[in-house]
Amino acid sequence: MKPDDVATAITQALVQGGAVWMISTIVAFLPALWTMTLVLHLGRPYVLRTLRRCGLRLGADIWWMSYLLMRDAVLLVTFAIGWIFFAPNIVVNSALPITGPLATLCLLLALVVKLTRRADDDIGAYRLATVFLVLGATLYYAPLVFAVEAASQTYLAGFAAAATSNTNTGVALVIMYIGMIGVVLCAGFLFIRALTAANRSMGQRLGRETVRQPNEPVAAVPTAR
Repeated sequence: MKPDDVATAITQALVQGGAVWMISTIVAFLPALWTMTLVLHLGRPYVLRTLRRCGLRLGADIWWMSYLLMRDAVLLVTFAIGWIFFAPNIVVNSALPITGPLATLCLLLALVVKLTRRADDDIGAYRLATVFLVLGATLYYAPLVFAVEAASQTYLAGFAAAATSNTNTGVALVIMYIGMIGVVLCAGFLFIRALTAANRSMGQRLGRETVRQPNEPVAAVPTAR
C-alpha cells in the first residue's frame, strides 16, 4: 500500500468517525433541548407572577425580554438541530426515534403560531402553541425512552424494533417524507403570508405618499365681460 493510500484511508476514517460522533452528540443533546423548550414555554405563568412583584420597571422589562429571547432561541435551536430527522441516510443508518420528523414538524407549527399570532397576548394562540409543543415532545420522548434507550429490555423488544428508525426503515422513511411535506406546506404558508403582508404594507405606504403630494393648481376659467 502506498503512503498516499494510507493517508487517504486515515482521512476518510477521521471524516466518517467525526460524522458519526457529531450525529451521536446531536442525538444525545436533543432531549436536553426539548426539555428546555418545554420548561421555558410552560414557565410563562411563573415569569408573569415574578414580573408583578418587580417594583422596578426597567428590571421588569429586562427580565421579560431575557425570558422571551431565551425561550424563542432555544425553540429555534431545537428545530434547527431536529433537521437530522429529515436526512434519509441518517434516519436509515442511525438509531433515532421513528416519529422524530413529526416531532420536528410540531416544533415548526408552534413557530408558525408564534410568527402569525401574538402568542404572548392571545391566550388562544398560547394554548395552541402549547398543544403543538406537548404533542411534539410526546412524539419524541415516547420512542426515545421506550425504544431507542430500551433496546436491552426484552419485554420492550417488539416496540423497540418498531419505533427505532434503523430497524423499521420502511415506516421511518414514510414518516420522514410526511414530515417533509408538512414542513414544505408550512414554509409555503409563511412565504405567502409574508409576501401578502409586504404587498399590503407597500400599498399603504404608496397611498400615504400619494395623499401627501400637493394638489396640482387648477387653471382659472376666464369670465366673460
